[in-house]
Amino acid sequence: MPVVKIKENESFEQALRRFKKTCEKAGILTELRRREYYDKPSIRKKKKAAAARKRALKKMRRMSN
Repeated sequence: MPVVKIKENESFEQALRRFKKTCEKAGILTELRRREYYDKPSIRKKKKAAAARKRALKKMRRMSN
């Protein structure tokens, strides 16, 4: 759980910006989106395979340039 303590003479907006940045680094929003609904294990496996194919194609494109 990210914790941000407000420093002396720091505005609320600055503290909120720091909090959002720490949440982004911790990966909380991506985890929240991933857990928003249940994926069956078969669908999870298909998504994982599709992501691996996409990465491989991207790597091949980079190497050919």
